[in-house]
Amino acid sequence: MPIYEYFCRDCRRKMSFLVMSPSAFQPECKLCKSANMERLFSRFSSPQSEESRMEKLADPSSFSGLDENDPAGVARWVKKMGRELGDDFSDGQDIEQMAEEAAEEAASGGMSGIDSYSSSSDDL
Repeated sequence: MPIYEYFCRDCRRKMSFLVMSPSAFQPECKLCKSANMERLFSRFSSPQSEESRMEKLADPSSFSGLDENDPAGVARWVKKMGRELGDDFSDGQDIEQMAEEAAEEAASGGMSGIDSYSSSSDDL
């Protein structure tokens, strides 16, 4: 969709316009009604295949800075992965709840539902 961004030189605000006919379009500031506008270069995105998204997620660099002992950091990482996979975590409520539960479990030293690993010499 042809969306152009402009900067108003008078009120110093940035705004976007849906432009169907770029050759005849004369931008006017939506706030101060000035015609003193400068066109900006907008960022763009390109669609990725599911395979390339999965490869990107599997890249070890995507785990850099992730501290598994920080529930908020893990929640941010899960949100990022969810966005890449197409899940909507926009409200963040489920993720925040999971992060809080994980933090409580970590504080109590428990791992519910998972057998604890013992590294004693009897197991060898």
